[in-house]
Amino acid sequence: MVFRRSFSPTFSRLGIRLFVIILTVNVAIAGLVFVAISRSLDKGFIEYLDHTQTRRAEALAEELADEWELRGDWQWLRTSSRAWHHLVRRQLWPGRSHSGPQMDQLSSPRDFVLHDANGLPVVGVPPSGKQSLAELRWIDIKNQGQLIGTLGYRPPQQLMARVDRLFLSRQRRNLATIVAALGLASLLLAGGLSWWLGRRTRSMALATRGLTQGDYSIRLAEQGRDELSSLAQDFNVLAATLEANRKARNRWVSDIAHELRTPLAVLRGEIEAMQDGVRPLNLDNLTSLAQEVAQLERLVTDLRLLSQSDDGALEIQLATLDLAASLEARLEEASGWLTDQQIQLDTRIEHKPAWVRGDSQRLRQLWTILLDNTCSYTKPPGLLRVSLKAGDDNWLLSWEDSAPGVPSDELSRLTERLYRVEGSRNRASGGSGLGLSIAQALARAHGAEMQPDASPLGGLRWTLSFPASSESPSNFSTETPPGEHNS
Repeated sequence: MVFRRSFSPTFSRLGIRLFVIILTVNVAIAGLVFVAISRSLDKGFIEYLDHTQTRRAEALAEELADEWELRGDWQWLRTSSRAWHHLVRRQLWPGRSHSGPQMDQLSSPRDFVLHDANGLPVVGVPPSGKQSLAELRWIDIKNQGQLIGTLGYRPPQQLMARVDRLFLSRQRRNLATIVAALGLASLLLAGGLSWWLGRRTRSMALATRGLTQGDYSIRLAEQGRDELSSLAQDFNVLAATLEANRKARNRWVSDIAHELRTPLAVLRGEIEAMQDGVRPLNLDNLTSLAQEVAQLERLVTDLRLLSQSDDGALEIQLATLDLAASLEARLEEASGWLTDQQIQLDTRIEHKPAWVRGDSQRLRQLWTILLDNTCSYTKPPGLLRVSLKAGDDNWLLSWEDSAPGVPSDELSRLTERLYRVEGSRNRASGGSGLGLSIAQALARAHGAEMQPDASPLGGLRWTLSFPASSESPSNFSTETPPGEHNS
């Protein structure tokens, strides 16, 4: 089952959060930019106003001197305020018939005051009253070196109040427009993002909910190369792993039930036969029952060992020992067993001693399982070749036997639990199917890994790599504890 993303737009809490976050960030950025630009313009703007206002006042003073030379006094300005306004506007904005209301906010005839040579006002009184005359800047008006009057004008600092009001009113309108535009853009962006994320995460949420309910066949569509696509890929890997584990668990339970059912059926049949008088209750029949019980005991013991290995609780006591001596001792003990099976032993141990960190009992159990596997499947007359040589920082053990071999597509499954290459449940030829699984668990407990491949002898070859130990005990005994574990 593959989940496809839905393309129906929906509103969600995620979309609302995205909208609020994006809008807040955009408005904050716009406000910071506005404040930064306003502050950076203040100083430069004041300097600009100071220079402009001084230049205009000087030009107006020159024009007034020329007019005084033509007229001989200031009476024409005292009697006509229109003439004063016309003169100032012509000097402030040459070439324009009128300044306009916005220009009047920056500079107007009311910002200039004219006094005669005696200091008496001719025209212009500051709106705030006569007490503000001292705050004005003054320029002397001269004609042929003679003082004929003074011209006062407002400094730029006094004009800033009106300029600030004008500037702030404009910026408020601009900022309102910007905020409205940012709100719309944030809404569209948040809506698009929430719809895009929502349609991708919604399928993941539904798939996860199905996964928690036990539906491991769910898969997500993998599209794109972003993080969500990687998450979908990881989800599919997780679902496939869980599905494989469930199948393996079901197969494992089924196989265990089969393995237990066979000896139990034999026990039940023999006991019922003795109860019915079909078979006598003698030593031979009791021995047959004991063999079946022993088979059940070995199976339970193997299952317990594998369970301990899976839980990381395998009982093992590592100590520095000679791997070559442990291997030679077990092969020497098994020489009679190999002879009975018509299998010739070829031992090639190139280096002694071979120090490793290991458990002598568990290594003996590992050698026994490999011997049992060779004796069970090698056709007589056969050959078993065991070699041990030194690697860079490890010891390489090769265990290979003669025909029959194992198909290449079956090699990777040899260590699966309850697996037999012949595909049957004949316990007489294939054992319980747990031996190689136990061998792999024992090898891993020693830091080694079992790798199967085809043997040049025509059968199967196992390659084990044991980490070499830097310790070398002064007193080392090659004796191994008695007893062995047969799988």
